[in-house]
Amino acid sequence: MVETAAGCKMPMKSIETEDDLDARLTALAGRCEVMARLHARHGRPPLRRRPAGFEGLVHVVVFQQISIAAAAAIWQRTIGVFGAITPERFTAASDEDYRAAGQSRPKVRTLRAVAAAVLDGSLDLDGLADLPAEAAEAALVRVSGIGPWTAEVYLLTCLGHGDAWPAGDVALQAAAAEALGLPSRPDRAAMVAIGERWRPHRAVAARLLWAHYAALRQRAAVPATTA
Repeated sequence: MVETAAGCKMPMKSIETEDDLDARLTALAGRCEVMARLHARHGRPPLRRRPAGFEGLVHVVVFQQISIAAAAAIWQRTIGVFGAITPERFTAASDEDYRAAGQSRPKVRTLRAVAAAVLDGSLDLDGLADLPAEAAEAALVRVSGIGPWTAEVYLLTCLGHGDAWPAGDVALQAAAAEALGLPSRPDRAAMVAIGERWRPHRAVAARLLWAHYAALRQRAAVPATTA
C-alpha cells in the first residue's frame, strides 16, 4: 500500500501513466519538503517508460556506459542486424553479427548471458513486476554482466517500479548533493541511505532529481550577462 499526503492508503502499483506519476508526486511532496520544492520548481518530470521484457532489457544494456548519441546509433545498427530482438535470435547470433551491430565484447557476453538466462528460465522477466525492488534487482544481477545500475534502470523505465532507486547514477548523486545541500557528491552507499527517506516512492524522487540535474546543467551552460 502507498500512503497519500492525506494519510489515505492506495494499492501499490507500477507507474504506467502520467496519472500514476501525479498520484505519487502528490504523496511524495506531501511528506518531503525537498521533493515538494523540486516538484514546484520543475513541474511533472518525464515519465521515461519503455516496454518491459527482453527487448527492454537489451535496450538498457546497449545504452549503459556510453553517450546517448552513440548508444542510439548502436541501437539502430542492432535492430538492423538482428531484426527481431528476441532471446532466440541473440543466442543464435554469430560473433560477426554482434560486431556488425557495434557491440563491445563485454556487452556481447552480457547480451548472450541474458538471452540464455531467459531461455533456461533462470531469469523470469515477467515475474519481476511482482517483486519488491530489492528482490527484483537481485534476480537481475545474478545474470553475468548485469550490474546494479542496469537492473535499477530496467526496473524504473521498463517495469515502472514505483520504488526503483538507481543509487549509483552519477547524475542523481550530483542532483541530490545540490538539492540537499551536501558538501560533496554522495557515493552509492550514501545514496542508498538517502533514498530511504523517500521509500516507497524512490522512483519518483529519482525522476525529480534527474529533472533537477538537467536544469542545473542548463543553467551552467548559460553564460553570465552583465548589466
